[in-house]
Amino acid sequence: MKNQTFVIPVYNFWDKIKYTLGLKVYDWIAGKLSLGRSVFITRAETLEQLPGIKEKGLLGGVLYHDGQFDDSRLAINIAQSVVENGGFVLNYAKVTGLLKNENGKLNGATVVDEEKAEAYQVKAKAIVNATGVFVDDILKMDNAKAGQTVVASQGIHLVVNKKFYPSAHALMIPETSDGRVLFAVPWHNEVVLGTTDTPVGKPSMEPRALEREIDFILQTASAYLHDAPTRKDVLSVFAGLRPLAAPQNDSQKTKEISRSHKIITSSSDLFTIIGGKWTTFRKMGEDMMNIIESHLQWPSQKTKTETKRIHGFSETVNWSDPFYFYGSDAPAIRQQINGAHHTWLSESLKIHEMQVRWAVRHEMARTVEDVLARRTRALLLDAKESLRICSDVAHIIATELDRDNDWIDEQIDSYTKLAEQYQLA
Repeated sequence: MKNQTFVIPVYNFWDKIKYTLGLKVYDWIAGKLSLGRSVFITRAETLEQLPGIKEKGLLGGVLYHDGQFDDSRLAINIAQSVVENGGFVLNYAKVTGLLKNENGKLNGATVVDEEKAEAYQVKAKAIVNATGVFVDDILKMDNAKAGQTVVASQGIHLVVNKKFYPSAHALMIPETSDGRVLFAVPWHNEVVLGTTDTPVGKPSMEPRALEREIDFILQTASAYLHDAPTRKDVLSVFAGLRPLAAPQNDSQKTKEISRSHKIITSSSDLFTIIGGKWTTFRKMGEDMMNIIESHLQWPSQKTKTETKRIHGFSETVNWSDPFYFYGSDAPAIRQQINGAHHTWLSESLKIHEMQVRWAVRHEMARTVEDVLARRTRALLLDAKESLRICSDVAHIIATELDRDNDWIDEQIDSYTKLAEQYQLA
């Protein structure tokens, strides 16, 4: 995790008081876990820290600290840690049904291997539903009459070249003219602009940005940046979903699920977790295990994960290293690259053939999308450039997994359709 500094530009006296005091309270609540002290900085300091910000009416800024991490890389590192500690991880295994014993208690699941299209029955002593915006799908497998617990809200991000905002500090506008939030955050040598909060219908695996969301971010950015990006400057656009508590008792209103998590146990012993956040994932797991042990009357065991380091942990990180996100694996990857007789697949994205092979051999990558969207962030950083190299990536993966030309063609076609969604016309 990176200690990322944020600056809120202040354009009136009331905002100066409100944000300074508010973030001081934030510091107090964080206590010893705080990443740094919040301070008010002068107009001159703000202009220096936020190059490109509009100057008219600027009084100064409030600088504060927050953590930045890559969610996909953390998920991979957690999966690697599970395997290294004796656990099993199934990739591309879709749950299609739940199994129950004669007493109506869950004892397994039907799982489909999506690569081979083969179904299996997997027995289990406990089943946890930790599927985010898709929790209701699993709840209905358990009980067809189960009510709706969550609805999805969509937030989008636009990635642009760092020339539009060449700062190491993130820009935060907590309340724009229409009451929404705008941020510009340095990320993998580019800048991410966001975000929106748009209710959507049924959640999808690949949510798509709406035109009005794209327009909002570009128009709002132009109100704060001298040289604001336009549609043609967007390198990639992507969307994510977060769960909101579904309306209850005939109400039409949704509400924010607490950032703390909630665990629900069904009559058939399905353990469902909703809410929570990445920064508390370990505590969520600990709480879930404590509830399972208590409910199923298992012997209580003290957690072993509170001080355990996950795969890739490194004491020191050089953030200017293009391979920093590999953590302790970076030296081994760099050694393989230096020993290979191959050129970069993409110089601008710093994607090398050996990274593709590493992703397959050590990071459970199975598809082009795995490599370019999740093991590296090529798709999200520059969709067009990632599309240019997808054929090369498909051929490399095929040599690792012993796939034929039909598989290569299918992968190229699938990734091409995906990458088109991440580009603006």
